[in-house]
Order: sequence, then C-alpha cells, then structure tokens
Amino acid sequence: MKLNLDVLKTEIRETLVDRKFAVFPGYSRAMESLPAVYWDTHRYPDYHQFLDTADAAGARLMILHAREFSALLVDNAIEQLEDADFAPEDRRAIERRLRDLRPYDGFTCAIELSFDQNGRTYMFELRTDWYEEFSDLLDEIDSAMPHPEDASDEGPIGGYFSKN
Repeated sequence: MKLNLDVLKTEIRETLVDRKFAVFPGYSRAMESLPAVYWDTHRYPDYHQFLDTADAAGARLMILHAREFSALLVDNAIEQLEDADFAPEDRRAIERRLRDLRPYDGFTCAIELSFDQNGRTYMFELRTDWYEEFSDLLDEIDSAMPHPEDASDEGPIGGYFSKN
C-alpha cells in the first residue's frame, strides 16, 4: 500500500481534535516497559477503527508520534555496512539500495498512535513501504555483523587470570 504519511499525519491530528481526544505529541512508545498490544494494520489499516476502539474503551488521551526520516540514517547504515560480512557484490547492492532511500530525507516514515488502558499500551503504527525496506536492510546488515567470540572462558579480564 502506497502511503503519504505527511498528508495522513495532518489528517489524523485534525480527526483526533474533532473527536475530542486530548492529543499528546510524544516519542515512540514501542520500547516502553508496559506490555503493548499492537493493532493489526495489515488487515485493518484504517486508523478510524483504532480510534473507535479507543473511544469505546474510554480513552481520552491519545499519544501521537510521527517519525521523520533522515538521510543521516542512511549514512549510519552505510558506515555499519563497511564492517558487515558481505561479499563485495552484495555490499554494493545493499549500499545502492540504501542510497536510493536518501531522497526521502525529511518525509514522514512512520506514524504511531497509542493510549494506555488497564496497565497496557495499545498501539497503532503505519509505516511507508520504503521505510519497511530500510528497516529490512538494517536487519540484514545487523545479521551480517561479526560477533565477538564468546569470552566466557577467559575470566573477568579477557586473557588474564589471577593465581591468588
């Protein structure tokens, strides 16, 4: 699905105000410690349904986070790519794909809506296809990073031990 999240971000904000939600512009809550329940945006991509559910649950405060893509993310990924264990042709292909994402600098790449209810965070997140591709590339790079050998046999300071 092709998404223009820059337009949708404005529409969502206006809809929240129209529906009398208190809008709290916050950071992403994906990594918070509260147990999270994610909305199935693949089968139910319409944020209105999420708002209907939040309203029925009695939520009045909605946290809105819009993530803006930065070309610096591409630069950092290319820097990581240099240390990853790829064949030269694979490295070039991944770098080319990363560079193709640079023109999205400044665009909204993800929108997250969330509210808390009974000790849980309920979340709705939309991501653009190109940001999904970027995330997949980061995962690919991460999986190809060299992992240091297990140093558990070496004692507290690798290679050194006390004879006391």
